[in-house]
Amino acid sequence: MKNWIWLAWMLPAAAMAQDIGRPATIGAPRIPQTHSLEQADARLLQVKQDREAVEAEYAASEQRCGEKFFVNACLDKAKEQRRLRLAELRSVEVEASQYKRRLAVELRDRELEDRAQKDAAEAADNAAQPKPAKPDPDSKPGPKPAAVSLEQRQAEHDARERARAAKAAQEAPQRAAKVEAFERKKAAAEKRQAEIKAKLAENEEKKRRAEAAQQKN
Repeated sequence: MKNWIWLAWMLPAAAMAQDIGRPATIGAPRIPQTHSLEQADARLLQVKQDREAVEAEYAASEQRCGEKFFVNACLDKAKEQRRLRLAELRSVEVEASQYKRRLAVELRDRELEDRAQKDAAEAADNAAQPKPAKPDPDSKPGPKPAAVSLEQRQAEHDARERARAAKAAQEAPQRAAKVEAFERKKAAAEKRQAEIKAKLAENEEKKRRAEAAQQKN
């Protein structure tokens, strides 16, 4: 009789341990080791996609549980399976992230080591090369360039002004011709505008007279 009671108590518990979409696992699953940066990135991307799928499955399970008689038991089972699956994905995520961090540290240490070796080689080369001779304090410095006098600066300024004036005098006829051409175009345009206005006024006057003649008839 006790055996039957024990069996009746264990069957519901075993049914509660079944996964909705996959069998439940006891204990932490064994996570395969990551061996490359590409593999780590691929696993992290897969974890992201699987986590979204788990959440979608849990939302669907909640809807299905709402249609069952034992709603709370169904929801508890769905939550437990969601927890187990997210924990498994979290383990994969942690392992891949740790691999990337270890790889970054190794690369940094390698770069620092290469830099130290390069600095040591440069220091050895500098030590092997002879140093340039120091200047003799007793030697006299060479002659300094002569300073430009005020008269020279004034002469250069006058030369620039004369060149500017000569260029302006040379270009004066061209500027005058351009001004004259502009004035002619302006006068022609004004004359044309006056002719157009006069023609319009004449047409308006003809139109007004024709309308007045029609009204008289």
